[in-house]
Amino acid sequence: MKLHKESKGTIIVASLLFAVVAALSIYFLEMWSLLIIIPLLIIYSLVFWFFRVPNRDILDHTENVIAPVDGKVVMIKEVEETEFLKEKAIQVSIFMSPLNVHICRFPVSGNVIYKKYHPGKYLVAWHEKSSTENERTTVAVESLTNHKVVFRQIAGYVARRIVFYCNEGDTAKAGHEFGFIKFGSRMDIFLPLDTEITCKIGDKTKGGIDVIARMKD
Repeated sequence: MKLHKESKGTIIVASLLFAVVAALSIYFLEMWSLLIIIPLLIIYSLVFWFFRVPNRDILDHTENVIAPVDGKVVMIKEVEETEFLKEKAIQVSIFMSPLNVHICRFPVSGNVIYKKYHPGKYLVAWHEKSSTENERTTVAVESLTNHKVVFRQIAGYVARRIVFYCNEGDTAKAGHEFGFIKFGSRMDIFLPLDTEITCKIGDKTKGGIDVIARMKD
């Protein structure tokens, strides 16, 4: 199983903690040490599972808006996007549990025209105010259909580290990675009002694969 590059520090710390706690449990608890070691082993294995990088065949897309993350669609509504677009847009929000793949992908192809990091709170990621009050990043892409699309990585109550690798002027390719969020979190996508939304609340999405909307050329 291939692991994401962001896993290195976390896995080193987890390995050291597991080794120390396991050794102390065996020394002090002897045969009862399994009561400690087995649950720890499960948690330790979940750390590796969290940082997995699945093999996915990413296609080329022009009009399609691709799910940027694995997760569950929790919101589809018309909102006022005040940071970059400064106009009404359709917001599609996808919540990621700690068991989901947390690679963040471009939802559309085009050119990166804006990026910004915002420090903030750590409300639970499904809270509506987390989009504007939590630690987050905002990226905007001028799509191949000449639309401005904004998407936002949002830290949750558990997630305490957001990374994004793109810069203004970079080429965005729908379905390809641009960042990563450690543990539970959310992704918001802001689309033009005339966008055809093809997903619904409750849908499970597979990042880089599933089409969640289509924009008119």
